[in-house]
Amino acid sequence: MILQVNGSPLEIADNSNAANLITKLNYQDRRVALEVNEVVIPRSKYAEFTLNEGDICEIIKAVGGG
Repeated sequence: MILQVNGSPLEIADNSNAANLITKLNYQDRRVALEVNEVVIPRSKYAEFTLNEGDICEIIKAVGGG
C-alpha cells in the first residue's frame, strides 16, 4: 500500500502497523513523534495501530540541544 510520509509517497506492506513504519524508516532507536491523519499516535500503541492505504503520516524527530 502507499502512504504519504512527510509529504512523500512511501510503499509499505499491506496490513502494516505504525511499528512496521517506524522500523522501515530506521527510526526504531530514535525519539520520534508519529502523527497519522492529524492524530498523534502514542509510542505504546504503535504495534496495535494499523495503517491504511492513503494515510497521511508525519514523523517528527526530536533534536537535543540548548
